[in-house]
Amino acid sequence: MISVAVVDDEQKARETIINILRMGSPDIEVAGEAESVSSGYELISSRQPDVVLLDINLSDGTGFDLVRRFDPENFKVIFITAHEEYAIKAFKFSAIDYILKPVVAGDLLQALEKARKSINREETGVKLATLLSNLEKIRKIVLKTAESIHIVHIRNIIRCEADVNYTRFFLDSGERLLVSRTLKEFEEMLETAGFFRIHQSHLVNLEHVRRYDKADGGFLIMDDGSEVPVASRKKDDLFRIFENL
Repeated sequence: MISVAVVDDEQKARETIINILRMGSPDIEVAGEAESVSSGYELISSRQPDVVLLDINLSDGTGFDLVRRFDPENFKVIFITAHEEYAIKAFKFSAIDYILKPVVAGDLLQALEKARKSINREETGVKLATLLSNLEKIRKIVLKTAESIHIVHIRNIIRCEADVNYTRFFLDSGERLLVSRTLKEFEEMLETAGFFRIHQSHLVNLEHVRRYDKADGGFLIMDDGSEVPVASRKKDDLFRIFENL
């Protein structure tokens, strides 16, 4: 059983969400509803829900204002927004769920099931803290290994390498992190942060490229001395990037 609070400034939206919750699973308890930062604070403080479905734009502020008033370890947040472009990159980097309006039952129930499996006070606190930091300027990424949750500055990532359905991160400290997500997912997150996929198995941080060597079909020498092959179909794009650096 998980308890869920709904904070949204639109009454019709709240009604739709609550109907989905009540019809979706007997294991979901509706902890209550609120329409603003102030009423949301009172609701969450009194009911202590496991999950908060939180609209970004509220009548007296934003959902982020509300989150900042709490110890984020106390609940899991799933953001709801009608604006796809707003802070989506921050959500991706911080691994926080979000749902686009109008809310679709399948999307909401899937997000709640994911929340149910991943509710962990320490993990949630780390992710929310990173999210709030990323809203001003994306600098960090959350990387979960089998042993730990790492908060990594993007500038410290030299390159990423595919390992079947895992991705291995190579950091400038010499540390290597194996994360159970595909390289394609990280390419989508990092492509606007100075990373370029030069090969099916390799994604590199262009800030850490030392030189390009033409031998053996072409490869990059990275700041840590590693050699990374460049796929022939990627060479033209890579050279154009070099010209604009």
